[in-house]
Amino acid sequence: MFPLFLILEVICSLIGWLCLYLLFCWAFSKRGPEWNCRLVTFTHGVLIVLLTAYVVFVDGPWPFTHAGTENTELQTLALAVCLGYFFFDLGWCVCYRTEGPVMMAHHAASILGILLALSMGVSGCETCCVIFGSEITNPLLQTRWFLRQLGLYDSLLGDAVDLLFILLFAFVRVGVGTVMFYCELTSSRTSLIMKLGGVVMYGLAWVFMVDIARFGYKKSRAKYRKWKENHKSRASWKNGHTSGPHEISRSWTK
Repeated sequence: MFPLFLILEVICSLIGWLCLYLLFCWAFSKRGPEWNCRLVTFTHGVLIVLLTAYVVFVDGPWPFTHAGTENTELQTLALAVCLGYFFFDLGWCVCYRTEGPVMMAHHAASILGILLALSMGVSGCETCCVIFGSEITNPLLQTRWFLRQLGLYDSLLGDAVDLLFILLFAFVRVGVGTVMFYCELTSSRTSLIMKLGGVVMYGLAWVFMVDIARFGYKKSRAKYRKWKENHKSRASWKNGHTSGPHEISRSWTK
């Protein structure tokens, strides 16, 4: 069962994210609902990455060696803040029907995992670690969407955001995530239900990774074709430019 203070923390978090969304709707009234929701998502991503980074790397304990231990107050606060956001975002997605089944499954699994960690009072350190790894690429994902809306995506900045997103996802969410997944499965303190939750989140990470790899492959091929066409056009222009005076001189002598 949830203690009353935990319920209040989650409710306050939900109200806070909802109020921030309404503030963005008022400030950017000419933009659509998705613009304002993604601003909330971007804000949450930055905030929760900073908070969970402090929990994992500074406050401790180290999740790779202390999986399944009792939650600290700061871990509980981070989980409550994140849970309130996921409730808000899930409600928004259901209302506007903007996400597919994979993303909805990710939201549902995230909510269930955080609920379990809070209700049992354990596994907060590895749950915060998973949240850190899951959310570290989120601000880049939202930045990519905003660049598209502003017409700035097809630029060096857009390419840099995509490259950084792919590298971070592969290294942190899949690479470091694999190590965290192994530590959780082999930990004698971690409960079976949390291990099953880890299997679900790890599987979803690979589903996203496959989609991202396909996107990276298609974009790199498109970039290469575009570079090849530009190279050919520059070469043909250069040849035409250099042969012009000779053609003129030949016609002049006739």
